Amino acid sequence: MYSAAMSTAHALLGLLDRSPAYGYSLKQDYDTLLAPERPLAFGQVYASLARFERQGWAEILSVETGSGPERKLYGITEDGVTELETWIYSPQATGAFSASTLFSRVSLALLSGRDAQEVLTAQRQSHMVRMRELTARRRDAAPGLMLQLDYELTHLDADLRWIEEAGARLDALREHWNTAPESSTEHDEEHS
Repeated sequence: MYSAAMSTAHALLGLLDRSPAYGYSLKQDYDTLLAPERPLAFGQVYASLARFERQGWAEILSVETGSGPERKLYGITEDGVTELETWIYSPQATGAFSASTLFSRVSLALLSGRDAQEVLTAQRQSHMVRMRELTARRRDAAPGLMLQLDYELTHLDADLRWIEEAGARLDALREHWNTAPESSTEHDEEHS
């Protein structure tokens, strides 16, 4: 299971999987595609890229020098693809609010041509197991614990509804993103 803190880094790795990219274009793609309400700080992007390089998940493909700072073009490695696929297909811990990273994993699976339905199915199964556990605990729960269990059950139920709705919309999302305008990575390369 992966923590929410890792989700941003893995989302960036997923965007890098689409095509080689500069840090600036990765940030633009993240902000546009995954978190329009919560723009990512540039520092987080560059810290993630440096960590990916140290961990062998990405490599520098080229360096452009000019009047400003160096521009490094990063590409994902085979180890990076393996790490990304492990993250995408790992069910999220059900004890935490999971919609945001679940949304990112489904979106990145669609954007990269992976099986988004498999992601939804694994998460649905994980939620169902957790709901059965919580329901069993409810039987003898004190009022305070009952409230806590009901809170988590309600969120899991809402997530299950979202999973069903998302599953029904996968084809439309795939078609929308496949016909969307060119990514900011391609835009950067044309204007370099």
